[in-house]
Amino acid sequence: MINKDEVAGKAEQLKGQAKEKVGEWTDNPDLEAEGVGDQAAGKARETVGTAKRKVEEAADAVHDKVKENLR
Repeated sequence: MINKDEVAGKAEQLKGQAKEKVGEWTDNPDLEAEGVGDQAAGKARETVGTAKRKVEEAADAVHDKVKENLR
């Protein structure tokens, strides 16, 4: 199941894309650059969230396997 970091990362990426486009349309390089930065930060947060989720899933699988072998 997707976790809050993955969702927040995706949202930040979308916000960054919007800022970047508005910066392009208004000829505002600072806003455009801010949007690119937001996208990078969002991608990083999403990646951390994905890694956390995978570690939790692996730990659950190991736990289940150990529990199964103890029966």
